[in-house]
Amino acid sequence: MNDWIRSQQDLVDRIRAYGFLPFFGNEIPGFSIEEHTPRELWYNGSVDGRDDWPVWDWKGPVIQTGTCAYGKFFQKKAGYVSLEWLPDFCNARRNGMDLDEAYEAGGVFYKDKAVYDAVRTFGAILTPHLKYQCNFRKGGSTGFDSVVTRLQMQTYLCIADFAYRVDRTGKEYGWGVALYTTPETQFGERFLEAACRRSPDESRERILEHLSALLPHAGEKQLRKIIG
Repeated sequence: MNDWIRSQQDLVDRIRAYGFLPFFGNEIPGFSIEEHTPRELWYNGSVDGRDDWPVWDWKGPVIQTGTCAYGKFFQKKAGYVSLEWLPDFCNARRNGMDLDEAYEAGGVFYKDKAVYDAVRTFGAILTPHLKYQCNFRKGGSTGFDSVVTRLQMQTYLCIADFAYRVDRTGKEYGWGVALYTTPETQFGERFLEAACRRSPDESRERILEHLSALLPHAGEKQLRKIIG
């Protein structure tokens, strides 16, 4: 990647072109939003009493374009996957199993399944409400962040949007609160159909071939680490 990401549309175009786009720098030089965003767009100081993080504020609107999924997909850190490549990505990460099958096979913890089932029941649910529904509160369950990170890494959950607190004047403030959903809810129950005609290994190799062509400076081991 050589060009700067200077607008929300630039980001959408980059996600579509690359298919996979981590938010933060990683072991593949240049393969992140962070490394290709001008400093003033990564953080622009305080504006009208509110910290201004333009690229971060684009997250919700970019998700709402319906062209990509967002979540902690890359080494437990955030990033985007285009809708074109999401089916193969899910097929590879899930090893061809839905969550119930993975749970029966021992690949998903009980606590993780409970959180997933709650999200699936509500369709989409904000972090505080999800914590309440699944008893992640004082005297209850612990490890909420680890649970939702695992579920995102396995592609069973993603983030549908962010909600912001609003002050008395109607201005948003603070960090956005994640609205969790499933890829099936966000993109339709049939979004995986095409990829499911392939084995998980075939999906991995397809992604590897695609990224190898885009990132010729990256080694196979580095790419497989990103693919998961």
